[in-house]
Amino acid sequence: MPATPQPAGYSGTPLPKKLGIKPGHTLVILDAPADFDALLTPLPDDVTIRRDLRAKSPIDVAIAFATTSDRMAARVGTLRTRIAPNGAIWCAWPKRASGVPTDITEDVVRQIAFEHTLVDNKVCAIDATWSGLRLVIRLKDR
Repeated sequence: MPATPQPAGYSGTPLPKKLGIKPGHTLVILDAPADFDALLTPLPDDVTIRRDLRAKSPIDVAIAFATTSDRMAARVGTLRTRIAPNGAIWCAWPKRASGVPTDITEDVVRQIAFEHTLVDNKVCAIDATWSGLRLVIRLKDR
């Protein structure tokens, strides 16, 4: 039986708090690894989790996992039109040390953000494999 995945990082802060997930939020999770849900417990009360973009209601927090920059750019482009004005898109990509093949780096995610009039304002170690960068709409554009 595999061990429960442990979040990487140094603070010991629960992942939902690091990601800014609050009671009543709508959370969209796209292309997550199989063990990701275990990292999200416990979630705040009344969080609605969606795993696709069929519903048209605004998204408070989105987490998009990708191993290619093309896939990440496509996800960010779509999510940019769907997040609430004060919402956030977390872009998650494999850390270099993980051994998972990827062409994504923090700088690549920042460039994608720039192309979609987003800015980054937080970085997070999601677990031992995945890094995350939070993208938000510029204050002047909200």
